[in-house]
Amino acid sequence: MRLHRNLCFSVIDGLMLIFNDGQYADKVIQQLLKRDKRWGARDRAFVAETVYDIVRWKRLYAEIAEVKEPFDRDNLWRMFAVWATLRGIKLPDWPYFQNTPTRKIKGRFDELSKVRIYRESIPDWLDELGASELGETIWAKEIASLNQQADVILRVNTLKITREQLQNELYDTGIETETLKDYPEALKLKERTNVFLTEQFKNGLFEVQDASSQLVAEFLEVAPGMRIADACAGAGGKALHLAALMQNKGQIIAMDIYANKLNELKRRAKRNGAFNIETRHIDSTKVIKKLYDKMDRVLIDAPCSGLGILRRNPDAKWKLQPEFLNSVRATQQDILQQYSKMVKPGGQMVYATCSVLPSENQKQIERFLASTSGKEFTFVKDKKILSHVSGYDGFYMALLKKNNN
Repeated sequence: MRLHRNLCFSVIDGLMLIFNDGQYADKVIQQLLKRDKRWGARDRAFVAETVYDIVRWKRLYAEIAEVKEPFDRDNLWRMFAVWATLRGIKLPDWPYFQNTPTRKIKGRFDELSKVRIYRESIPDWLDELGASELGETIWAKEIASLNQQADVILRVNTLKITREQLQNELYDTGIETETLKDYPEALKLKERTNVFLTEQFKNGLFEVQDASSQLVAEFLEVAPGMRIADACAGAGGKALHLAALMQNKGQIIAMDIYANKLNELKRRAKRNGAFNIETRHIDSTKVIKKLYDKMDRVLIDAPCSGLGILRRNPDAKWKLQPEFLNSVRATQQDILQQYSKMVKPGGQMVYATCSVLPSENQKQIERFLASTSGKEFTFVKDKKILSHVSGYDGFYMALLKKNNN
């Protein structure tokens, strides 16, 4: 591979924004990819994947390069040199790469790879937490899996097309996919490409949604004609899936504390042809109280650490702090206590997170069921999805049923 100066400069600029200005990697990459209209698909892929790689392995590369935060541009060029050397890429004769100790880089990599905090490039506190909650053996496998690049998974919008029809249409445009056993609406791309530019996406025939995430709406056991609350809807990935499962019949009330996310959901719903979704901004407790005892189903896709989706959000490793985890656990329990009151007698509720930590998952359900509000519910089943077992994102979901009066 030959390195091109303008692409490499873009990578360094992006890393400055992510590491020093605290910006989110996905947003930074979106900005970078708009820099030069002359860039082809391979150029864009190089920028995006290189930025994500260096973010993912920040601690390991910084240790090998012998640099410390805050990183200046010279530091980042040294880390870039580590990235390139470990991939067998010949460094060009640029000033940034003068005196790069290629042999020493490989030796340091072999040495540091024996220590998990460097091999998996994670903060000490996060490694200790994962090992204490999941056990040493499972955590070692899980964090290794979460450091792999995520596959691109599509969820077919069955309101408009069948999986077989979409697969054929994409094939005709040069995009090959494969079906996934036990994921009835999923297609996995055989090669990464920007599917958002396709006519099929623009016409609402699919959404990009990880395979594990696609299991949540099905876990709620919905049927056409029901009244559903998606209580932490965000931009609506699961609400759109619910609409398809309900064949556009019934009502989905998509709720969130962030109005801008609900506006995005409205745009997506229009593109998907999902007409049974109504959005409600949670700007006070009245919004929830109006729905007490009225919903057939309630989905609580709770805010969480996001540890199960590090493969697609590697910068979360560096942004996450222990104080946030304590805060988000309190938020999760408060949401369970309040939002569960929307379930009518005989109705059902799913609590879900994209975390692999029991303290955010089954322990929250145990705590809820032991509370006054939780005594009205019966535990039905749960599903713990670990990335190293499934090959996809780490997730948790629990199904509870509200007792009849």
